[in-house]
Amino acid sequence: MNNHHVITFSPDGTARCLWNEAVPLHELGRLEINRASNIEFNNITQHWEVKDRKGKLRFFARSRSACLEWEQQNLQP
Repeated sequence: MNNHHVITFSPDGTARCLWNEAVPLHELGRLEINRASNIEFNNITQHWEVKDRKGKLRFFARSRSACLEWEQQNLQP
């Protein structure tokens, strides 16, 4: 898995990043979390699916961890 973490800051101080537990973001202050995607299991296809906020299928795999890795590598701000 990619261990490279990117945090971008806007002029108003708002930070954006793909969150995971490796970086203790709560130490920066109050968090507001918005999902960039959802990972759900599709019972019909028997695959895990990564869908964006609009519900568009972005990636799928038999392994949830593969979906998490894809999300980490492809959804950085």
